[in-house]
Amino acid sequence: MRHLKSGRILGRTSAHRKALFRNLVTALIRRERIRTTLAKAKELRSHVEKTITLGKKGTLHAKRLARKVVVEKEAFSKLFGPLSERYAKRSGGYTRIIKIGNRRGDDAPMAFIELVDREGEAPAPKAKVEKKAAPKKDTAKKPAKKAQAKPAKDKKTEKKAVKKTETKKKPAEAKKADKKKTETKKAAPKKAAAKKPAKAATKKAAPKKKK
Repeated sequence: MRHLKSGRILGRTSAHRKALFRNLVTALIRRERIRTTLAKAKELRSHVEKTITLGKKGTLHAKRLARKVVVEKEAFSKLFGPLSERYAKRSGGYTRIIKIGNRRGDDAPMAFIELVDREGEAPAPKAKVEKKAAPKKDTAKKPAKKAQAKPAKDKKTEKKAVKKTETKKKPAEAKKADKKKTETKKAAPKKAAAKKPAKAATKKAAPKKKK
C-alpha cells in the first residue's frame, strides 16, 4: 500500500525540502511572481494556497501556523493584510502556472508561478454579448420582385434575337461585296488588253517619220 507517499521528493531530504518550500512561499508572497522549475512550481502551489487560506481566516491559531511557513515579517503582514482582502471573495485557485520552455544546460522544464489578480495586472473586462434580433422578411414583397424580374428577362431575349439577325445579315452583305470585287477584277484585264495594241501601233509609226 502506498500510504503517506504523496508529494515530490525532488532529490532532497525532508528537512531540506521543508526549508526549500518555506523560502519559495515567502518569496512568492513578497514578489507575487517567481521563476522556478515546473516540478517545484506544481508542488509549491498547494503550500501557497493553504497559507493564503490561513491568512483569510485571520485568527491567532492561523497566524501561528502561518508563521512556521512565512519567515519574513513583511511577507507575513502582507499575507494577513492586502492578500486576505484581495482574495476574500475567492474560494481557492489563488495561483497560476505559466510554462516558459526548458532551461539551457540541463534542459529542465521551467515555469512562472504567480498570484492571480496580482498588483499591476489589470483584470480582463467581461465583454457583454448583445444578441441582435433577426429582421423579419416580408413575404408580400417577394411577388413584386418576381414580377419585376420577368420584364428584364424579356428584354434580354429581345436583345439576343436582334444580335442573331444582325449576324445573319452580315454574311449576306459580305458575299455581295466579294462578288463586286471579283467582277471589277475581271473587267480590269480587258481594258489593259485594249490599250496594249494602241501602244504598239505608235511604236511602229515612229520609225517611218525618221525616213
